[in-house]
Amino acid sequence: MTLPESLETRPLPIIAPKGPRPYDTIAVLGGGAFGTALASVAARAQRETRLWLRDESVAADVRDNRRNTRYLGDIKLAKGITATTDLAEALDGADAVLLVTPSTTIREMAARIGELAPPDAPIFVCAKGIESGSGLLMSEVAAEVAPGRPIGALTGPTFATETAAGHPTAVTVACSSGVRVRPMERAAARMALSLATGAFRPYISDDLPGVEVGGAVKNVVAIACGILAGAGFGENSRAAIITRGLSEMKELAVKLGGSRETVTGLGGLGDLMLTCSSPQSRNFSYGFQRGQGRSDDEVFDGRPVVVEGRHNAVTATDLARRLGLHMPICEMVRSIVDDGEPIGDAFARFWSSPIGAEPRALDLEIAHPAVDAVERRFEDLNT
Repeated sequence: MTLPESLETRPLPIIAPKGPRPYDTIAVLGGGAFGTALASVAARAQRETRLWLRDESVAADVRDNRRNTRYLGDIKLAKGITATTDLAEALDGADAVLLVTPSTTIREMAARIGELAPPDAPIFVCAKGIESGSGLLMSEVAAEVAPGRPIGALTGPTFATETAAGHPTAVTVACSSGVRVRPMERAAARMALSLATGAFRPYISDDLPGVEVGGAVKNVVAIACGILAGAGFGENSRAAIITRGLSEMKELAVKLGGSRETVTGLGGLGDLMLTCSSPQSRNFSYGFQRGQGRSDDEVFDGRPVVVEGRHNAVTATDLARRLGLHMPICEMVRSIVDDGEPIGDAFARFWSSPIGAEPRALDLEIAHPAVDAVERRFEDLNT
């Protein structure tokens, strides 16, 4: 249900002179579901909003009908979005950029932003993942090709349709640059203020590794949860995978300089819970269909659907191996989606691994006493 437009267009409170200054003009690059939803949020927050799309027919739909029917159905978008397929036009004079294209395009797109956007305009990357080969987080990729400007991330538990429809939604806006600037003047605070509306509530962070690791790894964990649900297992199984997946996210974040506390926030645990618990998640849905016995070619009825967790299973484990970390859930998913291991064998190996301890400081490991029983429990997943 779409909230009344009046709720989203009430004037924002007057900001005291010492408070952060919002960005007046925001360029949103990416006309898919989430990019369009963020553009609608920015417009509702009374920002001058430019939305860059690749497809002119979709741009025309946004301009003429205030809809993105291809990706968001009949949801009515906020007034005032300028939709264009001209990247230079979208970036001309922009105060800040939300980069909402797929993770595999971030390097190319950030380089073009570096050439076309004003030199002080920050880039907030909304894609979630780890770059193949380099092992860089998305913000690190952007910083490498667009040096000299603030780089941040916007992440959290957000389904695009609900965000666009005005459902109460909370996100984390992170940026680690500008350390000599007062916290309230930093890019993350300014972007949070720029997007806050009656329904959209941003939180502010200076921990880019923490929020980005959560966004990348949660997609992999969601595939594992989907597989178990598709195979008929219940909530106990899902809770176990979510909890142990969260532990893997924390370990990787800390190795990259992030905080365990950050991973328990919106960009980590919040996003993990959402993605692992709903068929609206492409990653969960992909896993669910695999758990029902469909092959990789049969999921989504053969349609080309982007499932970031398949790619992230490889990039996350590549990075973890390089850092000397073992991420058993991510390794299990990788063995299924990339190595072609039968699902039952992969889950049996995970479930029969040595019994460990919580907390980590206990440093205890015991061989599993019922390996054969575990293998029998999961053997049906191979058929």
